[in-house]
Amino acid sequence: MSDGLHPINIAQQNRDNVSGSIHPINIAVAHPDGGNASSSMAVAPPDVASDREITEQEVGEYREQDRFLPIANVSRIMKASVPPTAKIAKDAKECVQECVSEFISFITSEAAERCLSEKRKTIGGEDILYAMSTLGFDNYAEALKIHLAKLRQVRAITFKFAGRSTSYSERQFRLCTTAS
Repeated sequence: MSDGLHPINIAQQNRDNVSGSIHPINIAVAHPDGGNASSSMAVAPPDVASDREITEQEVGEYREQDRFLPIANVSRIMKASVPPTAKIAKDAKECVQECVSEFISFITSEAAERCLSEKRKTIGGEDILYAMSTLGFDNYAEALKIHLAKLRQVRAITFKFAGRSTSYSERQFRLCTTAS
């Protein structure tokens, strides 16, 4: 949203007929200082709905902590890409954190539009690959297509041979660490 609109999340009293849960809605309003707003929007959890208005400060706090990937994860990935003696400045980590989060939102938004046009509710791996190709990231999409195929092979093997006492995430972790 580079048109000067500022995203805000409001929990709507829109109850699902089956579960009775409350679903959030997103709206955009003009930014007070006319500045550009990010294209990503945080979604309020369904159980946080209330009748009172959400203040601008609450929206800012919510968005700041939930819009970006955790800095520790970004830092760990960055450190793995440089020599052990290299240091990474805090502002560099924060910049990459914001860029990566925005990139994920950009790709996900395009994939979500495809799902919406096809009247589906779940974004799949192919939707992400389609979005990347559509947005000009063909080189990355080809590499990810290979990784997606490998992931599906690992999952098929995991479900076929893994014991019932082990959780799915533990099996995935073991397979990923032994496959590398």
